[in-house]
Amino acid sequence: MALTDRIEDLITPTIEDMGFSVVRVQYSGKDQPRLQIMAERHDGATMVVDDCADISRAVSAVLDVEDPILEAYTLEVSSPGLDRPLVKLADFERFAGFEIRVETAVSIGGRRRFRGRLIGVADDQVRITVDETEVSLPFADIARAKLLMTDELLGSSEGRQEQ
Repeated sequence: MALTDRIEDLITPTIEDMGFSVVRVQYSGKDQPRLQIMAERHDGATMVVDDCADISRAVSAVLDVEDPILEAYTLEVSSPGLDRPLVKLADFERFAGFEIRVETAVSIGGRRRFRGRLIGVADDQVRITVDETEVSLPFADIARAKLLMTDELLGSSEGRQEQ
């Protein structure tokens, strides 16, 4: 099991008990390792600095006990932001209708970068409209994906912030 998967398994119950969901766990850097935990609120409200601080304290306690990382590292907790990464298959369902950018690990139809409107998911295929053509991308082949900042996305977030 990859280190980030193990860490996610360790911290998810604590974070969920606090009313949040884990969006992504990343570990990077050789000279100054950094563990980044991206989380969001279950209720859809905007994350605030105090939320990140609370998660950081709780996650630090779990990681101090379990000690999955042998070297010194910096822990960063953040919200995904509006132009959030799409990491899980459920993210591609949840954000259907919005503009996204996708990079695949392998060439699909002669290209690895796609930008278009997210249609949703069918089986394990992420469906997007690129230049008025529907494209299906195997979820397993997606290296990176994120929402693109658009007026439509900004408008949809305003309603969530008022909750």
